[in-house]
Amino acid sequence: MPNPWDLGSARLLAQLGFPALATTSAGCAWSMGRPDNGVSLEQALAHLRSIAHGVDLPVNADFEGGFAIAPTAVGANVAAATATGIAGLSIEDSTGDPSHPLFEFALAVERIQAARRAIDESETGVLLTGRSEGFIVGRPDLAETIRRLTAYAEAGADCLYAPGLRAMADIVAVVKALAPKPVNVLVGSDFTTVAELAGAGVRRISVGGGLARVAWTSVLQAATEIAERGTFTGLGAVPPFADVNRRFAPK
Repeated sequence: MPNPWDLGSARLLAQLGFPALATTSAGCAWSMGRPDNGVSLEQALAHLRSIAHGVDLPVNADFEGGFAIAPTAVGANVAAATATGIAGLSIEDSTGDPSHPLFEFALAVERIQAARRAIDESETGVLLTGRSEGFIVGRPDLAETIRRLTAYAEAGADCLYAPGLRAMADIVAVVKALAPKPVNVLVGSDFTTVAELAGAGVRRISVGGGLARVAWTSVLQAATEIAERGTFTGLGAVPPFADVNRRFAPK
């Protein structure tokens, strides 16, 4: 389930035969000239509408922390997201505060419960993913991650996700602890393969901002060469204009 950052990248990925797509909060923010988590709720909802209505694939939304702290506000925002045409969304338990990077356990569970209620009331069938962010916010505690994900499953999350897991033993432990609920694994580097994760029981894979980073890396390398050396070798290995342009031609 790769992560496009705009409608163009979504349509390119859809052409490659993936069964579903997922948005990336980082990739979306960078495309708007902002850092990750720097996009407003209104901007995020517009982004979700653009992707969901622009491709004929299910789209899972990276809905960050629900753009609110209080459970009631999270529920209201989730309700708005369900009206964009998405097939799923995730809610994180990170606070953005380095000194207290995760919401208190009870509040984190209440936020998932509120999201569940909002989805049920929308009657859209949107799939809810509960995310625990400890491994990417400086709290890499496997037992606590499993405790939180288990609670999120009990609170109504359909899928569970702990970005930052890289050790296969940790991934297997999470999969076994949460079975039969499906687990999503983030792959942001070449530490594993689809086959290896499938063999471990992982049901869903996403790449977060990985593809957006690949794109930005290529742009930075080519543009830096032009700016610093006055040469254009970075433009020599790309597909011809016509090959790229035809991918966006009307069907």
